[in-house]
Amino acid sequence: MSPAFAAANNSNKIFTADSSFNVANIFQSNMVIQQQKPFAIWGNASIGNKITIKADWTTEVITVTADGAKYWKAAIPVPKAIPGDFKPHTLTITTNDTTISFNNLLIGDVWLASGQSNMQFGVEGQEGKNNGVLNYQQEIAGANYPNIRWFYTDLNFKAQPFDQVKGKWVACSPETVKKFSAVAYFFAQDLYQHVNIPIGIVLSTIGASTGQAWTSRKELESDTVLYNKYLKDYDASPKSKEIINGGFSFEKVTRPMLLYNAMIHPLAGLSIKGIIWYQGEFNRNDKGKYTLLIDHMIEGWRGDFGQGNLPFYLVQVPPYYWNNEDPRAFDYAIFREAQTNIRKQEPNVEMALTIDDDEARNLHPRNKRPVGERLAMIALNKDYGLKDVEYLGPQFAQTVISGKKVKILYNANSVDGGLTTTDNKPPRLFYIAGDDHVFHEAKAKIKRNTVILKCDSVSKPVAVRYAFTNTSVTNLTNKAGLPAEPFRTDNWDEQPSTKAIKVDYEKLNKNQ
Repeated sequence: MSPAFAAANNSNKIFTADSSFNVANIFQSNMVIQQQKPFAIWGNASIGNKITIKADWTTEVITVTADGAKYWKAAIPVPKAIPGDFKPHTLTITTNDTTISFNNLLIGDVWLASGQSNMQFGVEGQEGKNNGVLNYQQEIAGANYPNIRWFYTDLNFKAQPFDQVKGKWVACSPETVKKFSAVAYFFAQDLYQHVNIPIGIVLSTIGASTGQAWTSRKELESDTVLYNKYLKDYDASPKSKEIINGGFSFEKVTRPMLLYNAMIHPLAGLSIKGIIWYQGEFNRNDKGKYTLLIDHMIEGWRGDFGQGNLPFYLVQVPPYYWNNEDPRAFDYAIFREAQTNIRKQEPNVEMALTIDDDEARNLHPRNKRPVGERLAMIALNKDYGLKDVEYLGPQFAQTVISGKKVKILYNANSVDGGLTTTDNKPPRLFYIAGDDHVFHEAKAKIKRNTVILKCDSVSKPVAVRYAFTNTSVTNLTNKAGLPAEPFRTDNWDEQPSTKAIKVDYEKLNKNQ
């Protein structure tokens, strides 16, 4: 595939216009250059033209030739970023009598952030409205980080893979942070404060979008289940024959491939550190098919970017009602289970939890700082070598049943310093069932790194569920403050009994 090309941004210096010579718009002044990888850069020039690339961070001069498709691509070596070194760099690209210069470049790490509305959700709120992040006025006032830069990809739709993307690289400031992704901002801020190098974010998001909209036709066609679920009916519908001219509609952001073609494909080949992903609300009824879908999406993106098994860190969706007041409902819990299983399918994939968020009546919870910071904790441990930074909440390992008692064992590497609760009360949201498939609330107590369960209503326990409903808000954590992951030991599809499955609506409503 041919990566993007577009006219150079107006912030770049261009001498002696040559309309046949340009550089992909993702490459601009003020951008962050990915450290310790060849910096791939590409564009358009007349057939046979020699293009010379010089960067002030290396003595090596790169020369390439535009091919028969008027396309050129070069790779420039980039050194390791030095903590505390924020020296601005320059890069020039020349052909014949035309030179394009990029200034104020920083060498650091670049992350791609993508997904739907909870990733798009901006920092700024409006007075009197339930939007923007918590304490958004203070967060905005403190967002003076000129060494954090981002590129906000303009919304676009394409029926076929496209080679142009629009947007502008800007430095983080109280003014620019207002409309930027809160999750991506808090992620970048936490990385920056720990590793002290420039951080770049390429943001490619749109609310209400589906996973299949971000996945290529190649990947959707490569698996019969995916093809039948997401592509077959679409290809047979009149919508697939429509001319796509951009322009937002809620229906269009759900169609397969359109966002991938316009907002991921043009970025393919960009040198990056990894990917963060927050999406799923509009695939909540897909169950296990979502695991398969995102597995293929990840493989497709990694293939496009050509940098091996790039880190891919996703956010598990938080508690939410979906207009269903039944406290037994667990369809969204099954979707969270599908998200959890993505880690089992692909290497270098991890997940940040939000099951402790208490805004279960808000599809867009405002407390985005923990989400960004938990994504950053994963990266700091796995990609920056800070092994003292914990990133796992308690993960279920196995049950040991002895009479009426059930012992819950957790993976040792997920129990940092032992188990605790956020309110100093016993762990809640544990349920036990017998052969009748009726779940009853269990009394739970912490014993070192295990949880002991007992329920007098179940004489012979056969199954355990923890926080496995749509609206579960947990209190069980490890000593690092990371919430325990929801789980179930059964695979029963029927709705659980109402017995002892309760929601404290008075308390929950007070939190909204």
